[in-house]
Amino acid sequence: MSSTPETHPRVVIVGAGIVGCSLADELTARGWTDVTVLEQGPLPAPGGSTSHAPGLVFQTSPSKTLTAFARYTVEKFNSLQVDGVSCFNQVGGLELATTPERLAELHRKAGYAAAWGVRGEVVSAARCKELWPLIDESTVLGGFHTPDDGLARAVLASRAQMARAVEKGARFLDRHTVTGIEQEDGRVTAVVTDRGSFPADHVVSAAGFWGPVIGRMAGVEVPLQPLAHQYAKTHRLPELAGATEEAERPILRFQDRDLYFREHNDRIGIGSYAHKPLTVDPFAILPYDEARANDMDMPSSFPFTQEDWAPSWDDCRWLMPALRETEIEEGFNGVFSFTPDGMPVLGESRKLRGFWLAEAVWVTHSAGVAKAVAEWMVDGRASIDLHECDLTRFEDAQRSPSYVRERGSQQFVEVYDILHPLQPMEHPRPLRVSPFYARQQELGAHFLEGGGWERPHWYEANAPLVDALGPLPERDAWSARYWSPIAAAEAKATREKVALYDMTPLRRLEVTGPGALGFLQRMTTNNLRKKPGAVTYTLLLDETGGVRSDLTVARLAPDRFQVGANSPTDLDWLTRHAPDDVHIRDITSGTCCIGVWGPLARDLVQPLTRDDFSHEGFGYFRAKETYLGHVPVTAMRLSYVGELGWELYTSADLGLRLWDTLWEAGQRHGVVAAGRSAFNSLRLEKGYRAWGVDMTDEHNPYEAGVGFAVRMDKDGFVGQEALHGLATAEPARKLTPLLLDDPAAVVLGKEPVFVDGAPVGYVTSASYGYTLGRCVAYAWLPALASGTGVHIEYFGQKVAATVADEPLFDPKMTRIRR
Repeated sequence: MSSTPETHPRVVIVGAGIVGCSLADELTARGWTDVTVLEQGPLPAPGGSTSHAPGLVFQTSPSKTLTAFARYTVEKFNSLQVDGVSCFNQVGGLELATTPERLAELHRKAGYAAAWGVRGEVVSAARCKELWPLIDESTVLGGFHTPDDGLARAVLASRAQMARAVEKGARFLDRHTVTGIEQEDGRVTAVVTDRGSFPADHVVSAAGFWGPVIGRMAGVEVPLQPLAHQYAKTHRLPELAGATEEAERPILRFQDRDLYFREHNDRIGIGSYAHKPLTVDPFAILPYDEARANDMDMPSSFPFTQEDWAPSWDDCRWLMPALRETEIEEGFNGVFSFTPDGMPVLGESRKLRGFWLAEAVWVTHSAGVAKAVAEWMVDGRASIDLHECDLTRFEDAQRSPSYVRERGSQQFVEVYDILHPLQPMEHPRPLRVSPFYARQQELGAHFLEGGGWERPHWYEANAPLVDALGPLPERDAWSARYWSPIAAAEAKATREKVALYDMTPLRRLEVTGPGALGFLQRMTTNNLRKKPGAVTYTLLLDETGGVRSDLTVARLAPDRFQVGANSPTDLDWLTRHAPDDVHIRDITSGTCCIGVWGPLARDLVQPLTRDDFSHEGFGYFRAKETYLGHVPVTAMRLSYVGELGWELYTSADLGLRLWDTLWEAGQRHGVVAAGRSAFNSLRLEKGYRAWGVDMTDEHNPYEAGVGFAVRMDKDGFVGQEALHGLATAEPARKLTPLLLDDPAAVVLGKEPVFVDGAPVGYVTSASYGYTLGRCVAYAWLPALASGTGVHIEYFGQKVAATVADEPLFDPKMTRIRR
């Protein structure tokens, strides 16, 4: 394959919508100027989602990453003009509450805004009326006002960025329909169109709802489902007569009825998510000219379905009496993209190197996504955490067309729903179950879902144990959802006796081959050059020293390692870097794991094996391949809950036998099955971090509190140079343990933290610590002394908390090392 030097790579972007134009601008601004953007329709409005987008930009999201994307989009579009017209109309945003539940949700959203750095406040119904005089104030309980939100003029912003990119050397070619992606030796080489081929070192699919079509040409799955969404405009309203601006009032959301509104001079535009999901086959969407020939305004604009609109129109008139005297003048069903988890799909495919995705991106996040992808391509990483958007995040079971369609449709339904952070998807379930599933059902497991796995959070069989706890603090309705006092009983049983935890969903990789040790030494921070039988906690870093993941690595033989990882992204990262003499295999689905933890764990396990499980014979962070009863197991002496015990691994076919063996042997010791609710409480009491929640690649090991896993005297691991000097320097920010002052108070995570009345950070993980009798919260904060008082904002209320020393429980590790 011929290619240009990487300093001047040839980039072909497929799609000249807002994402493609933004990306061309961001790449050329970073010196990658050999950029060709191919578009099948006419420019500057080629007929994709950008061409019809109403342009509403609400920045605040439960996702810190999406909020960062939106903030950059607002910042950038505010700085762009075309012919003296700004590419962003900063009219602000207003979300209305007509139910107490929604008003509480708006207080929670105001917390996100404070945590992520967006200006916003919950306002009264009277203030809502001032901001939007057409609403019936009597229907409204309050609102959330964000003065920096507004309307992106998407086609104008595309033009502005297109012009900037062209000035730096990019070219935009419309009326070029992509017909193929050429490749050689697993790397992209060219894009083929109906008007010729374009050599490429990098190809980026920014084709929007056509993404699956382009992906198929490259042999890359794009887990994206296009859906149609209703948008309508009223006749001219007397109340808006004489309007001189396109829009003057804030963009408006009426989420209790799945509606949003914006002005179009003297008319109002209305979007609805209230109708049934209208799925669209991306392979059946007509090209621009064929769509026009079929009386469609553009490929992304489907005929308006009046029967779907009628209930929403009634809701509009209920909220705005002025609409009762008018009708809808025009409307259409606009097509845009959803994924199984509602997040964009970004990154380079491992199947085809040099083939990138920038898909399922809305106008709201467009410039922010483009900046992140450009950084990723040019610098090797983005400046913000992208793990929620990484194309490798989906499990194989989540990539089937049926799953993508079903979950994408549900994401449409849930766009404006009030979603609890623990709320599981309803369908398709059950999808992935451990070998213990039947026994868990018999014990009355309450399952939630993650990564497609059914995960027990507590067991109804343990309900009788609650009576022995004494009174527990009463929970508010929100924190009581997806929670049970049984979790407290299971935590107590783990601390006092012994419990079985299903750890099967945790990812397991097998790394083998002559170069396995050297490879893992180079990729991770801790020293793995130990004798077989050693287990090591270590980190994956990127080149800037950011924590990509944390791993548990067991050396089972000189050239065989079992790696406990976090996500499919870890597999992708390691596979990308593995030399030819190293083989990496995901063994998760063919194996299973039970955590046996508690002070009586040894009493339970030792009689089942001839091997020595004493502290002297089987030390902490050691591994043995042995038998428990009839079951061959790999036993690792680890504990994520702060108690004596082992992780016991076996093959999936023997999993049920392993469970039954342990369950029967444990009856004399009062064994219980325990769920993830208790697990999370126990791990936070010990200060054990959860990657992707408590720390990401935005954080270095020392500020994240995992610097103990870094061996700077080890030669040449990824990210080592970036860490020099950090071990002895006082970090400007730290992952900080907090104890809530009120024993009855609870927070759940992502709440803002205030010092002296100003927001200074945010909570990552939180759970009630049943052993401590206080809620434990970890938060990213400036370096604060132990004992410092702070406040956490929970649904608009300030909750007092105090900076604590860690670990909060068993600081001398006597319970684990015995």
